[in-house]
Amino acid sequence: MNIQKRISEILVAEAAAISAIRVTPEFEQAVCALRDSAGKVLTTGMGKAGHIARKFASTLCSTGTPASYVHPGEAAHGDLGLVGPEDCIVAFSTSGRTREVLEMLELGRHIGLKTIIAVTSHPDSELRDLSDIVLDMGIVPEPCPHGLTPSASTAVMLAISDAIALVLMEVKGVSRHDFGLRHHGGYLGRRARSDNE
Repeated sequence: MNIQKRISEILVAEAAAISAIRVTPEFEQAVCALRDSAGKVLTTGMGKAGHIARKFASTLCSTGTPASYVHPGEAAHGDLGLVGPEDCIVAFSTSGRTREVLEMLELGRHIGLKTIIAVTSHPDSELRDLSDIVLDMGIVPEPCPHGLTPSASTAVMLAISDAIALVLMEVKGVSRHDFGLRHHGGYLGRRARSDNE
């Protein structure tokens, strides 16, 4: 195997998957729903998608939109109590069929969950039916030799969530000073403070 060539092929495949995202009016709807949410902003996902959901919540927090990640497995054991009326949740699932995610969202509706934004790929998934806004990832071929390991799909999820977070920050008028108040540590915190002095 030519390792350098194979790494290059994988990077090209992931970049192509991101470039293929169709930015539809639903993306604007998602930004507005997060901006206008009268309740909490939540994220969820299982497995690798869950890691992206957790990172999205973290990015939202540092860019002026307080958010929390809810683990769909733990939701079945009491963490669903975090969900309340008027909340907006962003659910990540490539297949849109992840049982724990679907169950959590269905039960969340019973306690007032207002808005579900799905980030998903498969066109015939239950997640689409449960959601108010669908951010379509498109069909994403995985460059894994078995076509199984989530890598291009998680790259697409990450790119979509980053774009939403950054546009939301701009729409809300979050300044460098505001960013520095929320992210005061490390290199970025030092930069934010020096920019505001």
